[in-house]
Amino acid sequence: MSRLDTKLDQLFTYAPVLSYKKDSKFILMSDCHRGQGNWGDNFLPNQNIFYGALEYYYDHGFTYIELGDGDELWENRSMNAILRTHSRVFRLMNAFYRQKRLYMLYGNHDIIKRRQNLLKPDCRNYYCDTIEKEDSFLDKILYHEGLILQSEEDNSQLFLIHGHQGSLLNDELWHLGRFLVRYVWRPLELVGFKAPTGAGRSKKLVEKIEKELCSYARTNSKILIAGHTHRPVFPHPGDCPYFNDGSCVHPQCITGLEIENNALTLVKWSISATPERLLYIDRQILDGPEPIAAYGNCGIRETEPK
Repeated sequence: MSRLDTKLDQLFTYAPVLSYKKDSKFILMSDCHRGQGNWGDNFLPNQNIFYGALEYYYDHGFTYIELGDGDELWENRSMNAILRTHSRVFRLMNAFYRQKRLYMLYGNHDIIKRRQNLLKPDCRNYYCDTIEKEDSFLDKILYHEGLILQSEEDNSQLFLIHGHQGSLLNDELWHLGRFLVRYVWRPLELVGFKAPTGAGRSKKLVEKIEKELCSYARTNSKILIAGHTHRPVFPHPGDCPYFNDGSCVHPQCITGLEIENNALTLVKWSISATPERLLYIDRQILDGPEPIAAYGNCGIRETEPK
């Protein structure tokens, strides 16, 4: 059994289960890599697109699930600085949280979130200059490594992870990976080199990760949804049941996976213009919707949960 299979089997056994109904609605996004607003902040160019998309999902009753690498904590030491830089986004996320419509996983770049004392009391507040008010942020939220969405109707399951599991440098030796990013890569990025977390990521490496995750999903008959690679994947029924929500650091757009009416849809959000040349944030369907039931017995639990 491969290192990835062993890790995901263990994770699946202990991952919390979130039950959902037919009328439940979820939006899955990942890999925002929110930073401190400098040249190394890969989220900065798409922050308005992300905010507009998240506002849409808040208004339409979706639950937001972030599949890891939401904050760039390999390059940056201070979560407080990230909170201050993107306080408007965090305030909206906090609105989801207060309505119990927010779930967050950690990935390799924000793996320290598994330490439940990460957000210390002074880091649980952020300040809004315009209204001169401090507001609490995600008080006592738990960050998970994996999450299982389970239908109340047929017990079918969607296994949610970030996707770095089993990788030597991104998982077991993440301290080394963080050191290389923080002290070798970050200085290069600040003077203009293209980020490997974005469009500069190796295609060969992405394909290797996809192949391993797909193999796990097919072998174990699980519907697996991940991020990490930044490349959206939407299989059709009969294909390997591995999905990927893409990222929020694509050039000029963000992608995500919607779950609505027991169906999956891959969407893209970007800046578009009306015939009158007015700019707006546009939602575009890239693939789907496909009913979850169309993926056969994948993800349907035949025995009682462990």
